[in-house]
Amino acid sequence: MTIAITGASGALGRASTALVLQAVDPREVVLTTRHPDALADLSARGADVRRVDFGDPRTLASAFTGVDRLLLISTDAIGSRLDQQRAAILAAAAAGVRHVVYTSVPEPVPANPALVVADHAGTEQALRDSGMGWTVLRNNLYAHMQLPVIQQAVASGRLVTNSGTGAIAHVTREDCAAAAAAAVTQDGHEGHAYDITGPEALSAADLVSLAGEIRGRDVELVSVDDATHTAHLRAAGLPEEAAELVTSFGAAARGGFLANASSAVADLTGHTPTALADVIRAGLKT
Repeated sequence: MTIAITGASGALGRASTALVLQAVDPREVVLTTRHPDALADLSARGADVRRVDFGDPRTLASAFTGVDRLLLISTDAIGSRLDQQRAAILAAAAAGVRHVVYTSVPEPVPANPALVVADHAGTEQALRDSGMGWTVLRNNLYAHMQLPVIQQAVASGRLVTNSGTGAIAHVTREDCAAAAAAAVTQDGHEGHAYDITGPEALSAADLVSLAGEIRGRDVELVSVDDATHTAHLRAAGLPEEAAELVTSFGAAARGGFLANASSAVADLTGHTPTALADVIRAGLKT
């Protein structure tokens, strides 16, 4: 059985690859990337490293030759990746890939205001229509991305948010990688969509309490509307597109779309996922 991983030189791809290589012979692993030199060490171990650029459809023609299972890691090209990922799915089907595992987002439904939803919903549908076996990993927001937000809130004494009372079941990238490696190397996951989350969902109020507990100082929770939050992020130095994206996740949390804390990580990997509170405690104590 040959397993391929796309975006293998990225952070999630590299972490997933390391775990897959613990489970299977490197000679049965295909790694696709825009930057083959970044994976020279894994090529030396026997993995088949192929230059594949989703932005260049010509590179997809032979990308998945000889592959049985594919871990399709969503690209970061928000707004243009849907067509690219559809093309990759068509190429995988044409190459005879039997099963695709795809990294998506929680609740990719029309009511979810997160700006990434359309890309993921369209890719999930393309997989269901492809005739291949499929598994969807709906990864919640990364825990490590919350740490600088909390650090800034502790420093300023204010946490500005548009998430209202909504909670988020943040998950570590390491747990996402472990779930991905398990889903693509194990049998029995075809036709399933898993919510990949931390063990609990925390609201902004929970984070403020946690930060105050760890650092011993009060942090004010400031709730604002979406437009005000976007303006706040822009004033803090975020580009317009990034500010709108972050705001859309806050709106998704406010709507309850990120609150489901599932057992999927433990079910897939056999270990309990790391809690956001532990990530924050470790980060604030350093």
